[in-house]
Formats: sequence, C-alpha cells, structure tokens
Amino acid sequence: MFDLAANLGTLAQQGLYRSRRIIESPQGVNLICDGKAVINFCSNDYLGLANHPDVVTAFKSAVERFGVGSGSAHLICGHSSTHHALEEELAEFTGRNRALLFSTGYMANMGVISALVGRGDTVFEDRLNHASLLDGGLLSGAKFKRYAHADPDHLDNILDKVVGSKLIVTDGVFSMDGDTAPLRVLSAVARKHSAWLMVDDAHGIGVLGDRGGGILEQMDLKQNDVQVLVGTLGKAFGTFGAFVAGSEEVIETLLQKARTYIYTTALPAVIAEATRTSLKIVRTENWRREKLRKLTGRFRAGAGELGLPLMASSSPIQPIRVGHSEKAVTASNALFDSGFLVSAIRPPTVPLDGARLRVTFSAQHEEHQIDQLLDALAKVLA
Repeated sequence: MFDLAANLGTLAQQGLYRSRRIIESPQGVNLICDGKAVINFCSNDYLGLANHPDVVTAFKSAVERFGVGSGSAHLICGHSSTHHALEEELAEFTGRNRALLFSTGYMANMGVISALVGRGDTVFEDRLNHASLLDGGLLSGAKFKRYAHADPDHLDNILDKVVGSKLIVTDGVFSMDGDTAPLRVLSAVARKHSAWLMVDDAHGIGVLGDRGGGILEQMDLKQNDVQVLVGTLGKAFGTFGAFVAGSEEVIETLLQKARTYIYTTALPAVIAEATRTSLKIVRTENWRREKLRKLTGRFRAGAGELGLPLMASSSPIQPIRVGHSEKAVTASNALFDSGFLVSAIRPPTVPLDGARLRVTFSAQHEEHQIDQLLDALAKVLA
C-alpha cells in the first residue's frame, strides 16, 4: 500500500517540500505574488518580452485570424501557415536547413533523442544536464552513459570503448549553475569518434551572441559542428513552446519518428504568431543583451565585495550556493518578506548539499534594483 502522507512528511522534514506561489499580474520585473508586490529575480524572461506590447498585440491580432486552439496535431490539421513561417524564420535565424516546432522543450528533448537513437546505440550525457535530456536518454532504449560535468577528456575516454551510433547530449548554458558547455572541444571529440552532438540551448538562445543566436553563434559553430540544436521559446522569446533545428534529414526523421511531435496537439497558432514578433525583437534590439551583461557584471562585482558564495557564471543565471536545503528555503522566504522573489533550488534538481538561491536577471531590471537585492542578500545571508 502507498503511504503517500508519510513520504510527503519526510520531504517536508528534509526541507525538500515544493509549493507554488500565485502570481496575480503579468510577467515582468514587478509582480503581485501571493498578494504582495515584489521585485522578480527568478524568471527566465531574460529579454523582458513576456509582456512586451508588440508581442501582446501580435497575439491579439492572431486570435481573430486563427482562434485560440490549434485543433489537432501538426500532422493532422494543426499545422497552420504561421507555424510554417515561424519554422522557416527560426531555421534562417539559427543558420540551419530546417526547424521543427514542438509544444514544449521537455517534449522536444524526449522526442529528438528517442527518434535518433535506440537499442544498440549509445547516448552520452553531461552529469548536470537538464532532467528532460536525462529522461530522453533513459527512455530512448539506448545505452546510457554520463560523463563528468563539462569534461571533454572524460567523454573522450568513454567514447573510445563504444561501438555503434553515438549521440553526445549537453545543455549549452546549464540552468542551475549558469556556466556553459565547452562546445568547441566537445564538437572536436564528437568528430574524432564519428558521433553526433546535440545541444539544448534553452538558456542561451536570444541571450548570447551578437544577434541573439545563442551559444552556437557565440562560439561560431555551424550545422556540421553541432548536428542537433534545441531551443525554447518560453524564456528569452517570452512566449511558449520549443523548436529543433538541423539538417533536412534530421527534421524529416523527427517528423516520421518523434512520438512527442506526432502524438500531441500542436502549439496554438496565436503563440506562433506572437513568437514571430518576439524573434524580430530578439534579432534587432541588441541593447537588451548588452544591458543584461551590464547588470550581471554589476551584481557579480557587488556580490564579490560582500563575500557572497557566487558560482562561476557569466550568464544572467547567478546562483548563490548555500548548501543545506533548509537554509536555502529560509533565505528565500526572508527575501520574499523583504520584497524580492528569488527561488530556492534544492535536490534532486541540484546535488545533495548543493542547495542554492538562483538569481536571474531581465533586461527590464534597473541598476538600483540590483543594488537593493544585494543589500537584502547581505542581511539574509549574514
């Protein structure tokens, strides 16, 4: 018999119990959360587009053309002209032959890995990969091997011992640490072993690179260097959904074999149309990325002066490692009481004794808000 109450009690005692706060305002830097006005420092809306007036207008206009629901899967009658246009624009934006929309990033990762590898193949994953990448590898039926975080030498060694098709899978920007994968070296290792490289750039696309093309643009890696690129639309783009970009053969294979694409309802067309407007802003308004870099630098300098235990990250994700889960929750609640929304991240999302406050920035933040957060952190973590 399941003893769910006891299991929930254990989670609470360990400081691992999860709960939800209720947002009563549009997404942005200033939120009404659980009835309280707070400054938001935990969103992935890096460029501040989730409530951008042009994106909202595009959404509203699209409702009149397409309605609300998509009605079916893409392969039945759910694939609209605006879905198709967005895919073509994302392919051009990322420098790939084609792109394919998925309803969520989780579904994209699950579907891609299972479509490309199976029994007799091997998937190699960074130890700190996102849960969707790990689950995709485990459920694919392929042999599953993990290499030490951002360690191409370890990957090289274990690749030497494997035959058959080999797929290397990594995040571009790691969502809980904020650091980046050594993709140039990983690409060279993949080439050496006739393996393919798949990169989930959910937290880099739109944020990194002069044009917002993400970590692959920043590192000047082409389609032959990274065969499979996954990006999400619910972070820097401010909307919802995900896409996969790659060669003609990769995308056609996903159309035929990716179960999370074939057997689910298509993303609403109104979301696709709103995302087309977001994409234009991502490409043209470089000031948003420049401001993010400036805000991140200001925070890191101030945190250094205060002696806060920052992790090594140059991205808008700035984790402060505090160790024990209970301490992280206490600090997060104290910050909330002071008017700041900062998430406590705990196992199993991060390793044991690796609990942290995950601070993230948006182009909508102002410098005085960074300074206010630093003052609050100094008091909470004293």
